[in-house]
Amino acid sequence: MSGSSIKTITILGATGSVGLSTLDLVRRNPERFKIAALTANTNVDALAKLAIEFGADYAVIADESKFSDLKLALSETTIKAKAGENGLLEAAQMNADIVMAAIVGAAGLRPTLAAIKQGTTIALANKECLVCAGDLMIQEAKRSGAAILPVDSEHNAIFQVFDFNAERSVEKIILTASGGPFWDKRTDCLKDVTPEQAIKHPNWEMGRKISVDSATMMNKGLEVIEAFHLFPVNADQIEVLVHPQSVIHSMVQYIDGSVLAQLGSPDMRTPIAYAISWPNRLEAPVERLSLAGIGQLTFVEPDFERFPCLRQAMAALKNGGSAPIVLNAANEVAVEAFLSEKIGFMDIPSVVDIALTKLDMKAPHSLSMVFEMDTEARAVAKAIVENMST
Repeated sequence: MSGSSIKTITILGATGSVGLSTLDLVRRNPERFKIAALTANTNVDALAKLAIEFGADYAVIADESKFSDLKLALSETTIKAKAGENGLLEAAQMNADIVMAAIVGAAGLRPTLAAIKQGTTIALANKECLVCAGDLMIQEAKRSGAAILPVDSEHNAIFQVFDFNAERSVEKIILTASGGPFWDKRTDCLKDVTPEQAIKHPNWEMGRKISVDSATMMNKGLEVIEAFHLFPVNADQIEVLVHPQSVIHSMVQYIDGSVLAQLGSPDMRTPIAYAISWPNRLEAPVERLSLAGIGQLTFVEPDFERFPCLRQAMAALKNGGSAPIVLNAANEVAVEAFLSEKIGFMDIPSVVDIALTKLDMKAPHSLSMVFEMDTEARAVAKAIVENMST
């Protein structure tokens, strides 16, 4: 790792929202951070522009057909251009102090695992890593000594208030959920929800898929699975509480009755700043929280009839094996079908339910098994969608 006081950072997924927020903090603190490598999926122009601005050593485009375009864009620089999965793995294995794992979806699994095997500190913003391969990732981190620092606001909040030196004093962790746009709507009103309504998150600016996941609360269910792998608690010690204001990002309750919470404005730069500067803190240009201005905080227990996806995710965690993989894959297929108006909003949990009953739930023993199970689950879910939409 870097021997100087400047931390070197590799960003896997530099052109996405988490990657750009990370770069915003680096831009504001050039004396504290240096970019080692940046990667992107297909956006060559944005990747090249960022690599040049931040003086990256490497720039990697996942789409190999764009490699010549990247080389041309960087031809007058000393930045090394790479492409494809091998390029992503090279970037992940570079001698950086921190790897920001922000590639969306299953594409982020292999690069993140490669970085973990190096013993690198991982700022983790990819849900699939722990939802689909949590046991594999955590086991490898224990072997290599890699630290996994959560970037999701909820897990980052727990990380900040969890006493790792007194694990037995923790009674439970409480993940807060905004509840999305429908937290207080009647269940019978949800069958007619449109994609435009579902993606209008009241607090956070997010992509279409994750906005739908927030509306169904599947996103919170996936976070329950992540929390199980990130923190030394069992499934029964993880609770979810709907908190529409998104001010308290999560809480830890202790055996003496104390409840410690992390609060802040809904801005991803706060948890990112904590992750990349840990164990110190970094000034972040976020709106300061005014509790007096907010005036009131609301808390409601989740309604599993209104949000069956949350129930499904919590059951998948307890059932184990490949259930979380099937859950995640079937949900992605169902959400895509909903956004394409092939199925209705309340058909999303139906697709997931049927897929979970059709597939063997044996536990994966390797990353290749994870991918095989993911592929099979997607094929099954697509068939279910086709049957629903005909």
